[in-house]
Amino acid sequence: MTLALEVEEAFAPGGVLSRAAEHFTPRSGQTEMALAVARAIEGAYPLVVEASTGVGKTFSYLVPALLSGERVLLSTATKALQDQLFGRDLPRLVEALGLPVSTALLKGRASYLCLHRMEMARQEAYLPDGVSVRALARIEEWSKVTRTGDLAELPGLDERSPMIPLVTSTRENCLGAPCPRFRACHVNLARREAMAADVVVINHHLFFADLAVRESGVAELLPSVRIAIFDEAHQLNETGVQFLGTNLTTGQLLDFARDMLATGLQLARGLVDWQQVVSAVEHAARELRLCAGKQYPGTKLRWVDECPEGLDADEWNGALQAVHASCEQVCAALDTVSEIAPDFVRLHERAAELAERARRFVHACEPGCVRWADVGTQLRLVESPLDISKAVKSKVLGGGTGADKTWVFTSATLGDDDKLSWFTQPCGLEDAEVLRVGSPFDYERQAALYVPPAFPKPGDPAHTVKVAESAARWSRRLGGRTMVLTTTLRALRTIGDALREAFQESSDMEVLVQGAMPKRVLIERFREGNANGGKGCVLVASASFWEGIDVPGDALQLVIIDKLPFPPPNDPLAEARSKLLESQGRSAFNDYFLPEAAVALKQGAGRLIRRESDEGVLVVCDSRLASMGYGKRLLRALPPMRRLASEQELADRLDALTRTCTRDCLQT
Repeated sequence: MTLALEVEEAFAPGGVLSRAAEHFTPRSGQTEMALAVARAIEGAYPLVVEASTGVGKTFSYLVPALLSGERVLLSTATKALQDQLFGRDLPRLVEALGLPVSTALLKGRASYLCLHRMEMARQEAYLPDGVSVRALARIEEWSKVTRTGDLAELPGLDERSPMIPLVTSTRENCLGAPCPRFRACHVNLARREAMAADVVVINHHLFFADLAVRESGVAELLPSVRIAIFDEAHQLNETGVQFLGTNLTTGQLLDFARDMLATGLQLARGLVDWQQVVSAVEHAARELRLCAGKQYPGTKLRWVDECPEGLDADEWNGALQAVHASCEQVCAALDTVSEIAPDFVRLHERAAELAERARRFVHACEPGCVRWADVGTQLRLVESPLDISKAVKSKVLGGGTGADKTWVFTSATLGDDDKLSWFTQPCGLEDAEVLRVGSPFDYERQAALYVPPAFPKPGDPAHTVKVAESAARWSRRLGGRTMVLTTTLRALRTIGDALREAFQESSDMEVLVQGAMPKRVLIERFREGNANGGKGCVLVASASFWEGIDVPGDALQLVIIDKLPFPPPNDPLAEARSKLLESQGRSAFNDYFLPEAAVALKQGAGRLIRRESDEGVLVVCDSRLASMGYGKRLLRALPPMRRLASEQELADRLDALTRTCTRDCLQT
């Protein structure tokens, strides 16, 4: 029996999935995608699939991959999605299909406890601010019982905890084989298990980090894999751009200085004036940060000729040369103690690498790349390729490991045209087979779209104020159950503050704002606050909340988008991509800005309807969607929701949702 026939039987009514998987319902789109994946596996060619919300794409790629009997690599966007795939979806399907398949989870080294660095942290006289001896003791107790060392398993550990860098390793500070705890290393254990497993779950960051430095273990794994599947593939280009470039941050320099001081005082006190060499690195890092002045946090400074825009070139190059010189001075000091412990050998390698990065940023940018400086508490210097197409073609599809493999790339949002050009072109996949699978949801019945006609223009300072006023009015009518998605952090703060003020006297409404607590906690609080009998909740968020957020049911029934999500034209990467397109005789607006906005808008709108029973309203507070010619293209990218023509129709719809929700609450 061919793989395609096996897959068809599995998805058929009365098939193995309907018998074994709880709540499984055959869907034509899901089966269509699964058969396309099966054919790609049999033919060993690349496949790109846009599978709209509700299709059930996870089963569509997992079933043919598992039934093929081949070795499989699964990559997804985040560690949370990795945990879901590995801990829920894979075990459920392996059991349902009755297959003797072994699975493994592989994350980046920063996800695993480093036993050596934990022991070093215990010996430090002073722990950084926010890190208590009690917190360290809790991790030490957990270290005695954990098998995997995956910090995600430690209850109550905030992913933003300042403790984490103290007890995990990085590529820069890992000692490798000379480490005294090498045999018990959790990272090495995870890699050994991955090498022995039939199905390995990784994330995109890990994959591209390995393409860049061949350090994460994926390089050893990939040659033995026959099927590679990338879920949430819409993030591949930006992730690749991030990892295939070069960066130097003042944070890296200060972390290095801190590690060097701690190691020097513990293992070679008195042999080197550690305070003096560390002070030189710290001073150089701070002087480099001061060069950028008091720029607004989150500002990206374009690189013009020798230095970032608006900065003094002589002062800038002097600061970079001071960084280089201080790192060279460190190398000389470490040469005198390198035989004492492997820690000093690794510190020497780190110092040399930092010195080289500083030297690189003094010289001209590499062809085909763009360079900029991110200004925040730290200063981050970045040089990145404009896209990842060359790397994908040479190192993945065309490399020695790619020719006989099946590569599957899938997401709910990969473009706004039939060729999915937004995704395929920058990722070098123009020759891949492309499939678009529509959603099974009845958007005409389940969802409505409203574009307020009399709003201030997006560039008007009054626009954000109007969004906040309207969001307060609409969410009050609905009793919460509202998510406001903003396109900038500035709008996030303004709208968040305004809504808090609007509801400060209200005991039955809570306003949650991104950044106030970890993302996972915010979403859980939002769900609970809008559940039966809970106080109403409004969530104001930006950036990562536009995608990957799943709040089904009545907890979310109104999504408000402040304006069309065009890339900021003064963003260095957007500007460089625009110039490249124009040099090729193409339109930067039609071929870059518009597709980017369409994909982002589609992602944001996708938060609203997550199940067949969901209902809700999407409000886009940008009249350009209705008034400008290009608005038609953006509207086509959205699900086919019915249009609301006036504020009164919106009010009526919100009232109807409130009545339905109240009735359901009474019945339960």
